Amino acid sequence: MKNFLRGFIILICVVSGYFLGQHYELTYFQGPIFGLLCGAFVIILEFLLIRVSIGRLAGGIIGMFIGVVIATILVFPLKTIFISIDIKFFFIINALFGYVGLLIGFTRGERLTIGSLLDKFRGRNVAENIKIIDTSAIIDGRIADVCDTGFVDGIFIVPQFILQELQHIADSADSIKRSRGRRGLDVLHRIQKISGINVQIVDENFPNIKEVDSKLVAIAKLMNGKIITNDFNLNKVAQLQNVSVLNINELSNALKPVVLPGELMKVFIMKEGKEAMQGIAYMDDGTMVVVENSRKLIGKNISVIVTSVLQTTAGRMIFAKRSDEE
Repeated sequence: MKNFLRGFIILICVVSGYFLGQHYELTYFQGPIFGLLCGAFVIILEFLLIRVSIGRLAGGIIGMFIGVVIATILVFPLKTIFISIDIKFFFIINALFGYVGLLIGFTRGERLTIGSLLDKFRGRNVAENIKIIDTSAIIDGRIADVCDTGFVDGIFIVPQFILQELQHIADSADSIKRSRGRRGLDVLHRIQKISGINVQIVDENFPNIKEVDSKLVAIAKLMNGKIITNDFNLNKVAQLQNVSVLNINELSNALKPVVLPGELMKVFIMKEGKEAMQGIAYMDDGTMVVVENSRKLIGKNISVIVTSVLQTTAGRMIFAKRSDEE
C-alpha cells in the first residue's frame, strides 16, 4: 500500500511538472523531470523523517524558530544604522542562526513530548523526576514492587544499550542467564503498565564511552536525573561524579525490621558459624543471625536474646545468645 501511494505521489508530481512546464513555456522534458525530482525529494524526506522521533523533530523546529528570532533581533539595529547593507547579508545571518538553533533543538529534543510540554506549562519541573534505570535493578525485579506501591513515579529512562544488554542476556546459551534476561524484560514490561510511570526508550549512546556504567552516569548528568541500580560499583562511581543514586539494596536494608539489643526472638539454626560453637540462623527478610554456643542445636528452633546489631554496606548482621543461658 505504501509503495502504491509513493508511486501515486511521483505520478502526480510528474504530471504537475508537465503542466507547469507548459505554463512557463519550458521544453517538453524539463517540466516532467522537475516534477520527478520533486517527487523523489518527497520520498527521500519521508525515509529521513520516519526515523526521527517526534521530540527531535519538534525540538529542531522550535530551535530553528528561536534562532531566526534571535538573528532578527540582532540584525534589526544594524539594518537601521547601515541602510545600504545588502539584503543577502541579513539572509545569511538568519540562515546561520536558524541552522545552529535547528542542530541544538534536534540534539536536545529527544525528551520533548506533549506531556512534558504540558508539565512545563503547569509549572512542574520534569527534569527533577527523571530516573535512569540500570540492568541490575531491572533483573532484580523489586523496583516493580516499589513502583506498585506508588513511592516511586515519574519518567523512567531506559537507554537503548541497556535494552540491548537485556536482550543479549535473554538470548544467552546459559539457561540461568537466559531466565534472568527474560525476567528483566518481563519486569520492564510490567513497569510500563504501572500508572504514574512513564517509561521512555532513548537512543543516547555516547560512542566515545565504552563502559556501560560510564554511559549511564553521562546520561544522568545530561538529563539531570537519578540512577536506579543495585550495582555497588556504579553507586560509588555515580556518587563521585555528584549523580544521585537510588539503590534498591539500601532501600531494602532501610525497611528491615528494627531489632534492638536485649530483645527476645525465635530463630531456626540452619548451619554452623565460622567461630567455635557458633550457629547461623536467618530472619524472614534474609538478615543473618549469629548465635553463640548453638552449633549443637543445628536443625532446631530456639529462643535467643539479641546482644548487638552490626550494620554494613552489604547488609545487617545480628549477634545473639541463647536465652537459656541467662
